[in-house]
Amino acid sequence: MGDDSVPSGDTPELQDVLDALTDPDCRAILRQTAEPMTANELTDTCDISRSTLYRKLDLLSSASLVREQDSINPGGGRTTRYERNFEDVVISMNEDNAFSVDVERPHQTADERLSDIWSTMGDEI
Repeated sequence: MGDDSVPSGDTPELQDVLDALTDPDCRAILRQTAEPMTANELTDTCDISRSTLYRKLDLLSSASLVREQDSINPGGGRTTRYERNFEDVVISMNEDNAFSVDVERPHQTADERLSDIWSTMGDEI
């Protein structure tokens, strides 16, 4: 049986999460991405411009709150879909009065984890 845990390096910075969650456009995107959606679908459903959408997706990606899913089209090219990548976000304060953030991730199959790895590698090439 495989390990379904989230890599420890996947914990976002508190400020990145706060910046994303306080932004109304980011919250609108998160509401729509329970299921994967393309950028075109998101610009229509969220009623924001394409340039704004990509800025907000960058903000959400920095906070590790959305993930990209790339698929290869049979006729060539690729399609990128964006999906919410958390089930719960908890912000807490410890005994030293320091804030921390904990992001609970959804269960991912081995295929989904492999897809994430390939998508990340494609971005770096």
